[in-house]
Amino acid sequence: MDFVDQLKQFSKRAESLQATVQTEEATKTALIMPFFSMLGYDVFNPQEFTPEFTADVGIKKGEKVDYAIVKDGKPVILVECKAASENLDRHDSQLFRYFGTTTAKFAILTNGIIYRFYTDLDNQNKMDDDPFLSINILDIRDNQVPELKKFCKSEFDIDSIFSTASELKYVHSFKAIFAALLENPTDDFTRLFLQSCYSGQKTQNVLDKFRPILKKALNDQISEMMNDKIKVALGGSGGSVTVAGIKMPDAATTPEASEEDIPEKRVPNIVTTEEELEAYFIVKNLLSGIVDMHDITYKDTESYINILYKANTRKWICRLRLTDAQKTLIVPDENKNDTKYQLQDIYDLSQYKDILTAVLQRYL
Repeated sequence: MDFVDQLKQFSKRAESLQATVQTEEATKTALIMPFFSMLGYDVFNPQEFTPEFTADVGIKKGEKVDYAIVKDGKPVILVECKAASENLDRHDSQLFRYFGTTTAKFAILTNGIIYRFYTDLDNQNKMDDDPFLSINILDIRDNQVPELKKFCKSEFDIDSIFSTASELKYVHSFKAIFAALLENPTDDFTRLFLQSCYSGQKTQNVLDKFRPILKKALNDQISEMMNDKIKVALGGSGGSVTVAGIKMPDAATTPEASEEDIPEKRVPNIVTTEEELEAYFIVKNLLSGIVDMHDITYKDTESYINILYKANTRKWICRLRLTDAQKTLIVPDENKNDTKYQLQDIYDLSQYKDILTAVLQRYL
């Protein structure tokens, strides 16, 4: 499973759990730790992902940040966590205090849904007031995916991220300014457009008269550009267009089909449950010391979740049948015969680390 697919799966998980995690500790366990696990960090290794990291602030000793991601024995990313229901706007000052007291170059403030990424672009060793990247895990934009991927353990490079952080910060600022101008054009912005098409004096009355006209013109132009792009996509694809990963027929070239013409097909009833996803993350972490965590993937079926090495169904590490009545771990022996183990719950998986490791080793 590639990084985009992992993000989509995690987004679904976060959406389903958001309403049920009420405390900071629950948010850490259910959302934040799995997020960093998805990025490839061993969240159960305190030498790599250190909880309650001490960041002494001035005369105040023993101040602790929730997590520090450590590389070569030094913190490189500080992570401050809040409950999923918390508004992050009131909590950046706490992280601001910690930032200058450590060697960390980046800081993340999160409530498990929103992730705000900070660095020190304006003043060295002093955290910027505004994040250079802000991600809503429930609404990840396409252009944010490669930026988030840079924070994966396998991709992480301080210089590379820092070199693009400035651009990201100002792109975000320019977009915010432009959005505000579309909603309410300022006098200067209105005057800029009038210079090319209005020869009279640009008095305040004139600016006030043309302001709503400019607003309508700009928004109409954006709508027309969007419609043109959609028409090109729908009309120029030779009969079909791919929308959100689904191939759609061109309405202009595809004849209407009656109900009799459509063969009845059984649609697989595959639903990846929260318990299956959590079990998947547990197995990933158990095997994180052997291979890159991105190489541990899964494929769900109607009856079980299949955990694979490099998305290869012939290299399955284990299968998990998880129902309310029974929970079963299935692993292949050397001859690919099934060996079954009954579980009380998914947390029993940690008892089978050696067995899962042996299976994975056979594929290396």
